Amino acid sequence: MSYKLSGLTPEQENLLNDGKLLPLMEEFYTIQGEGFNTGKAAYFIRIGGCDVGCHWCDVKESWDASLHPLTTTEKILENVLESKTPAVVVTGGEPLIYNLVYLTELLKQHNIQTYIETSGAYPLSGNWDWICLSPKKTMSPKEENYTAAHELKIIVFNKHDFIWAEEQAAKVGKECFLYLQPEWSKRNEITPLIVEYVKQNPRWMISLQTHKYIDIP
Repeated sequence: MSYKLSGLTPEQENLLNDGKLLPLMEEFYTIQGEGFNTGKAAYFIRIGGCDVGCHWCDVKESWDASLHPLTTTEKILENVLESKTPAVVVTGGEPLIYNLVYLTELLKQHNIQTYIETSGAYPLSGNWDWICLSPKKTMSPKEENYTAAHELKIIVFNKHDFIWAEEQAAKVGKECFLYLQPEWSKRNEITPLIVEYVKQNPRWMISLQTHKYIDIP
């Protein structure tokens, strides 16, 4: 793990490296708000820690992992099971900073579907039913994550992002679903541009942050 948390005991560091302890920022049962799985019930696990540094990130408080309590993976599983969710979305921050094999093993033992939302900047770990790759210009994805992705979601902040989106789409598999999503603060300006782009390039689809429109977590 190249992203390091300071002040850990040797035991904590070993548990973190094994994926048995994670800096949990928040967890909640809700409706998936964007991308391919929009509208589906899912339990979100947001893990703290990120060094990708998107200037328009809407959860900058997730960047510093030391701000979030180290939580055992068993406790996270216990909370998931209480919700009776059919699926879990692991997000961040950048969740692939951590070893997620143990977490997904536990979830799979209970027949829970596993989804991840990642920039792809770190090596892939874990057993995933759905991988949403949302690459960022500040830190390129690992090549293995392009080929593993089920869904490519590009956040469009300006017109140049359409060019960059095509560059990213050229790296994913033929079966990967392609989405363009307006950056929330510029949605009124960017959404009409995405609409016209998708009409001209129909292999792309539009993703909207519907959870923000209907005011749910």
